[in-house]
Amino acid sequence: MAATANGGDGPLSGVRVVELAGIGPGPFAAMLLADLGADVVRVDRPGGAGLGVDPAYDLTNRNKRSVLVDLKAEGGPATVLDLVERADILVEGYRPGVAERLGVGPEECLARNPRLVYGRMTGWGQDGPLAPTAGHDIAYIAVTGALGMIGPDPDGPPTVPANLVGDYAGGSLYLVVGVLAALQHARAHGTGQVVDAAIVDGTSHLATMIHGMVAAGGWQDRRGVNLLDGGCPFYGTYETADGRYMAVGALEQQFYDEFVRLLGIEDLAPARKDFARWGELKDAVAARFRTRTRDEWTAVFEGTDACVAPVLSLREAPAHPHLAARGTFVEHGGLTQPAPAPRFSATPAAVRSGPAMPGADTAAVARDWSVPSLADHTDAAAQESAE
Repeated sequence: MAATANGGDGPLSGVRVVELAGIGPGPFAAMLLADLGADVVRVDRPGGAGLGVDPAYDLTNRNKRSVLVDLKAEGGPATVLDLVERADILVEGYRPGVAERLGVGPEECLARNPRLVYGRMTGWGQDGPLAPTAGHDIAYIAVTGALGMIGPDPDGPPTVPANLVGDYAGGSLYLVVGVLAALQHARAHGTGQVVDAAIVDGTSHLATMIHGMVAAGGWQDRRGVNLLDGGCPFYGTYETADGRYMAVGALEQQFYDEFVRLLGIEDLAPARKDFARWGELKDAVAARFRTRTRDEWTAVFEGTDACVAPVLSLREAPAHPHLAARGTFVEHGGLTQPAPAPRFSATPAAVRSGPAMPGADTAAVARDWSVPSLADHTDAAAQESAE
């Protein structure tokens, strides 16, 4: 089903969002807004956004609509400003100063729509020595200390956590929190504002508890030796007989007692608080896990309070009985994908449409948003792209 003029029936139904096409955290943030019911119009550029991913499989563009506008062509910025005039939120992920040079920066947009929330998604932020330079998730989480604390070996390299910690946790989610907070302010006071969401800021903020533990002496400032970073023998992953893995998180005493009992080392394991023997305990746990397959151990711990779970692959995860029962994954248009989250009792969210194809929704958006000039400009941009 195509997205309607007002988006879906979720809690953000009626909210209009303009997304200036980019890659990574900006599109994911806009997807989250769209999942929650906002009418998100993605302004795609002729030639694509840069990574060359087939748009039909780019799930971060689900639940959106797309128009094609060349911001470098005559009339391009004016067309975007026509959309901005009718929007509640704008999301852009350019380097600092780029939107201004294109004529769609905060000054122009807020002059056109004083109630607009202008969301800016960058790695380094809008100011600071590194603000104008290029970067990716791994660099942003590196300088914040987050990357340096991830990994099981204090003498080995840090473990790269895909781009989940920086781009999406420290970036997209903070942008969404920021623009929704600013939207609340705009509706209460009638004035919009700029939200500067920097991945370095968000990622640093994620580690607030750890900084407190370091200050209190409860966390060593090196990886692989702490309670939650793989250094603890009852909080980590262990290989099974078939080369797969189990994840253990038996932190509390009652859960630990259940864990060692079911693992079968209750009489062999040294005291859990005897830090000097953590190495011995880890070896005992590892040796025991290697005696059975992942599925056999899963059956042993299933439904218990031992806090043990199988480590599944991305393709395996949707079939997990708990996730299947909750509908954590859904299928839409032949693509299995995570369902919208979180869940709402009165205004449920849903996957309403597949990835927006560049420029495919021009006529509908021009009609629904009352921007008749959009169709003429987009046709010109599409013709130029084809040539």
